[in-house]
Amino acid sequence: MSIDLAGLGLQSPIILAAGTAGYADEILDVAKPSTLGAVTSKSITAQPREGHPTWRLVPVRGAMLNAIGLANTGIERFAEHVAPTHRLNAHGVSLFASVAGDTIEGYVQVAAQLDGLESIDAVELNVSCPNVHGGADFGVDPPALAELVGHVRAALPSTRLIVKLPPVATGLVGIVQLARAAIEAQGKPDGPNLRPGADVLCLCNTMPAMAIDVKTGKPRISNGTGGLSGPAVHAIVVKIIHDVYTSIAREEGVPIIGLGGVTNWEDAAEFVLAGASAIGMGTATMADPTSPTRIHRGLLKWTERMGAIKLSELVGRVRLGV
Repeated sequence: MSIDLAGLGLQSPIILAAGTAGYADEILDVAKPSTLGAVTSKSITAQPREGHPTWRLVPVRGAMLNAIGLANTGIERFAEHVAPTHRLNAHGVSLFASVAGDTIEGYVQVAAQLDGLESIDAVELNVSCPNVHGGADFGVDPPALAELVGHVRAALPSTRLIVKLPPVATGLVGIVQLARAAIEAQGKPDGPNLRPGADVLCLCNTMPAMAIDVKTGKPRISNGTGGLSGPAVHAIVVKIIHDVYTSIAREEGVPIIGLGGVTNWEDAAEFVLAGASAIGMGTATMADPTSPTRIHRGLLKWTERMGAIKLSELVGRVRLGV
């Protein structure tokens, strides 16, 4: 079940999503480390953020709606006190640091302080958070996204770069255009195995959504709108992964982390067949922190039944047509 993610070896294809597993190693108190490939930290910004007031997370039918507002300790404290002390690497689990911001300068400041940190195996660029203003703008504008990725790569020359894209785009912009902009950005990496643009794509972030309390007439979360995650978005993300994989990622050799509504091994297997090399999990782990172990085992048995030696042999193997 080990995989190669843009040259980074992971012991499992399961990656815990940003914002759902704390800053780093909290999940080790309840999850089996050997079934995890990586944990993504909550998104880190240049300055500390308190986030939105309650309520900022509510259940809705078939999904979860959240508007946390990127609450976090800020890059200084994360780099000095959180990242160096985590226990993940001792268990063979990688740490991916999620980065968010309102401006290019904000993203670059955080990325620069993460580059070269021994405890960080990759940086995930969050350009698509639907419940804050500013950073999400990059996720709907391909030229702006390419500019951002290029600047971040320049500040992050020796660390693998993951770009996390939104599940939908406004106007005439589509997910393939955004993926192409992220991949073809022109930064200046130092490492021989790093690309000028995104080394990995994460598809996708939560979907912009809203829920209203019909008794009060008010939104159910304080921010008004937020991001929808969980089983309700799964089928949408399957198509997004397939479209990006067949249109550009396969040809360019850029692996995809499939993220959206995985609650069982069948969901994970769908992502693999659509073109994902790794499986992101978030909402499911909040409901059941042991679910990654169950899904890891299910994928292993499925890989064996499919006659494959490694899970990677099944990536993009969907059979279209009659």
